[in-house]
Amino acid sequence: MKLYFYSAFLSLLILASCNNAGTTATGASSDSTTKRTVFFDKTGMDTTIKPGDNFYSYVNGGWVKTAVIPDDQSGWGGFYTLEEDNLKKLNGILEDAARSNGAKGTIEQKTGDYYTAGMDTLAIEKKGAAPLKEMLAKIDAVKDHNELVNLIAESNAAGWNDLMGFSVGQDDKISTKYISVFSQSGLTLPEKGYYTRTDSSSAAARNGIVKYAAKLFSLAGVDSAGAPGILALETKIAAFHRTPAETRDPQKNYNKMSVADLQKNEPNVNWQNYFAKMNAHPDSVNVQQPEYYAALNTLLASEPIAAWKTKLKFDYINSNASLLNKDFRDAQFNFSRVFSGQKKQSDRWKTIVQRNDNGLGELLGQLYVKKYFTENARHRMDELVNNLQTAFEARIKKLDWMSDSTKQRADIKLKAFLKKIGYPGKWKNYDDVSIDPNDYFADAQSVRRHKKNVQIGKIGKDVDRTEWDMTPPTVNAYYNPSNNEIVFPAGILQFPFFDENADDAINYGGIGMVIGHEMTHGFDDQGSQYDEVGNMQNWWGKADMDKFKAKTGAVAKEYSGYKLLGSNVNGELTLGENLADIGGIAIAYDAFKMTKQGRGTDKIDGFTPDQRFFLSFAQIWRSKYRDEIVKVLINTDPHSPDIFRVNGPLSNFDPFYTAFNVQPGDSMYVKPENRAHIW
Repeated sequence: MKLYFYSAFLSLLILASCNNAGTTATGASSDSTTKRTVFFDKTGMDTTIKPGDNFYSYVNGGWVKTAVIPDDQSGWGGFYTLEEDNLKKLNGILEDAARSNGAKGTIEQKTGDYYTAGMDTLAIEKKGAAPLKEMLAKIDAVKDHNELVNLIAESNAAGWNDLMGFSVGQDDKISTKYISVFSQSGLTLPEKGYYTRTDSSSAAARNGIVKYAAKLFSLAGVDSAGAPGILALETKIAAFHRTPAETRDPQKNYNKMSVADLQKNEPNVNWQNYFAKMNAHPDSVNVQQPEYYAALNTLLASEPIAAWKTKLKFDYINSNASLLNKDFRDAQFNFSRVFSGQKKQSDRWKTIVQRNDNGLGELLGQLYVKKYFTENARHRMDELVNNLQTAFEARIKKLDWMSDSTKQRADIKLKAFLKKIGYPGKWKNYDDVSIDPNDYFADAQSVRRHKKNVQIGKIGKDVDRTEWDMTPPTVNAYYNPSNNEIVFPAGILQFPFFDENADDAINYGGIGMVIGHEMTHGFDDQGSQYDEVGNMQNWWGKADMDKFKAKTGAVAKEYSGYKLLGSNVNGELTLGENLADIGGIAIAYDAFKMTKQGRGTDKIDGFTPDQRFFLSFAQIWRSKYRDEIVKVLINTDPHSPDIFRVNGPLSNFDPFYTAFNVQPGDSMYVKPENRAHIW
């Protein structure tokens, strides 16, 4: 969940940990200066496995058996090595910027000095916990819940969100306007189940948070006696959270309310004063999970102020631990290991590169695309996107379960897609960000204030549809229903997804599937509730929607039968991504068949064009994860585990059966009448 929901191709949790070195996931060199000549890695296959029994393992099983996850990673595979290559490129750019002594206010000065400040660990060590003292003193001075909320509001305005999950996004029903959005907040553990489940992983997480809080308090010079109370208070808060699957319902997440009504119903939250402290003046807001804020209103008054102050101190220190000295960073890493399984921290430079990208992304992005993104790549992507759009249009016209009137509306929405490739046409402004090469903590706070100022300034204004929600170097893609847009940053337009020199089978099986995936999100169980201009309103005939729900319900049931590490996939949580995977591979295949190679029969490396298309698709999901992060992802990630992102869609796709002669009795075989044929 972001400002408003959008569907990213990859798990953001996984991408957050894709930041370290290791061997390449395929046989070709990872050196970006070397021209790639091998686009499918036959050495990673396990040909003892029948394609129809487990295609993921047939393609990737040899690699999985021998691959070693680096100690500083939670997993390994194609995404990780691509991210690693990207980080090296960005690091080179930042090192050059740091050496350039750019004039104050220039891109080179801000990005280079932010990098310099982050890499100056000696200066950071000398400051110790001193940067925390001012806020900790303010928390100590709080006397009651009214003063507590005032401090939270002031902190939110400065860029640090706590308890109030504030953001600004498009109004789901008036997509041309920005609106304040409030979502459930207040938890440290990944989701509400961790506070009550009795399994060993959840118990370890609960024990871990108490130990972690006590350690942070000790380092910051705060009395650690209240550490157990943090878990107790968060457990009460968690009872009023929705599950990850429940937060996927856009209708239930749309609860537009006037600030006056909120103030009347939840006086302890003191909404009017909250906005005044933030210098924001909305008439109405969207409270996505109102039960959380009703509970917060009660808990603010019923729980001792000392318990709230202890939680606020913990949240503040935790949110800034990565900016402080090694002791704080070590404590945070040791706690995170419960969820990531990583054995050691990543190299410092990688952390600082990522922070630069996250904080000054469209400054760094300008330098990145200038050096690494070619207009030829953009042109090739344009062609791919247009071909898939044509293929999708043809598929809609052929649907046997949808009426002509609803098909016409679907076609209108498809043709209205806003397509963004590579990088924005208009860059964001960072003039109010002040960067000092000698003060990393202050730099990070300036970046936070900038982001929050931008958000607050949007409230009630017209939406700028040129904006991007990912930076140009990001290895990901997304669909945003409120803009009806598909977005492909330059970072993902690289191997194994895309290569200018690769044959069409490789590119359509890789980035083509990504394009089809994002297009299908416009018509999945969530995106289908938005029209062609991004407003949440019904454009379906009732009979068509009933048939659609029956088909998507069958997909949810199918994926709920998949199991990994003893846990079943949550078919409801992953439904949108599964629908996008099923639709994505079908649309990409149809578009591939429009190419010369797709219509031909010439083999490469002994494989037909169709086989090579499916091999490329399976290769992009090559991965290996630590058990700890798998357990987190299966509870929180709207994407299915990678093995099922391959085998699930293909078991429902007729051309795959033909390409690899899948027969009854094979493990992936599904009777034709039971295969998911939606888009």
